[in-house]
Amino acid sequence: MAPPQRCPVCRQTFFCGRGHVYSRKHQRQLRAALERLLPQIEAARKAIRAAQVERYAAEHERCCWCLCCGCEVRKHLSHGNLTVLHGGLLEHLASPEHKKATNKFWWENKAEVEMKEKFLISPQDYARFKKSMVKGLDSYEEKEDEVIKEMAAQIRQVEQSRQEVVRSVLEPQVDPDPEEGSSAPGTWEGTNSQVASSSQQPSHLNLRPAPEFDWMETGQPLTFIGHQDAPGVGNVHSGATPPWMSQDEDCSFGNQQIGPSYEEFLKQKEKQKLNKLPPERVGANFDHTSSTSAGWLPSFGRVWNNGRRWQSRHQFKTEAARNKQQSHKDS
Repeated sequence: MAPPQRCPVCRQTFFCGRGHVYSRKHQRQLRAALERLLPQIEAARKAIRAAQVERYAAEHERCCWCLCCGCEVRKHLSHGNLTVLHGGLLEHLASPEHKKATNKFWWENKAEVEMKEKFLISPQDYARFKKSMVKGLDSYEEKEDEVIKEMAAQIRQVEQSRQEVVRSVLEPQVDPDPEEGSSAPGTWEGTNSQVASSSQQPSHLNLRPAPEFDWMETGQPLTFIGHQDAPGVGNVHSGATPPWMSQDEDCSFGNQQIGPSYEEFLKQKEKQKLNKLPPERVGANFDHTSSTSAGWLPSFGRVWNNGRRWQSRHQFKTEAARNKQQSHKDS
C-alpha cells in the first residue's frame, strides 16, 4: 500500500500514490483553481502597456493567493502616498522564484502545458511595464500640478472676492456737499475736537458707536423708538450683578430643608425590608400599634411550648389577676 499523501489542490489525503494526479476529480479541481487565478493575471497583463498610478488608499493593501508558489502576494505596488495598480503581482510573476515554482507545480499536478505561459511574465514584458510606470508617474505628477494650480486659482479668487467685500464695507460713503464744505480741513478739525471732548467725559459704558448703514439714509419711513434700557438698572456689560446671581428675598434657602428627614428615611428603609418578605406570611397584616386586652389568650403552650394549652390558659389568667390586684394596691 502506498504511503498517504496530501493533495493541496483537492485538499484531501489520498492513498493511491502518484495515480491521484491523473484522476478526473483532481484535474477538475486543478482547472477550477487555475481559472480563478487567471482573471487577475489577465488584468495585470493589461497594465504592462499602460500603467495606472493612483493615490494610496486602504483597499490597495489587498493580496491574492499564488497557487503555484503557495503564498500570498500583494496585488498592488505602493510607495508613500502613490500606488501602481497590479505592480506587485507583475513583479512576482516576473521573478525567477515564481518561474521555478510554476515549473514544479505543473510537473507535480500534470496540468495543461498550454496554460503555463499564461501564468508567467517574461523579463521583456516586465521591462516594458517599468517604462510605462515611469510615464504613468510623470503624467500623474502633471495632473496633480494642474489640480494644485486650479485649487490655488480658486483660493485666490475667493480671497480677492472676500477682500473686495471687506473693502466695500470699510470704505466711508460720503456724498460731497458744496454748501456745507465737508471737505474743508477746518471741518475735520472741529470734528476731531468734538470727539476728543466727548471722550474726556466720564461714562460708565465704553461701547463703540453703531455703524450707519446705507439703508438708514435712503429716506425709508423708519421710526427710531429709542433705547429700551431701564434707568437705574445696570446690566452685565456695565458691571452689575447678573440676575441669576442675585438673591431673592422671598426664598430663604438656609431654613428650607431639602429632601426627606432622617426618620422618614429609616421608615422607608424598614418598608423596603418588609416588601422583600412573602406577603402571605403569618402576622403580615398584624397591627403592632394596637393594644391587647387581658382577655386575649394565646393558642400555644406559653413561650417554650411546654405543657398543655389549658395549663397555659390558667397560668395566664392567674398572672392577669395578680397583676390587676397589684395595680389596685399601687393606686
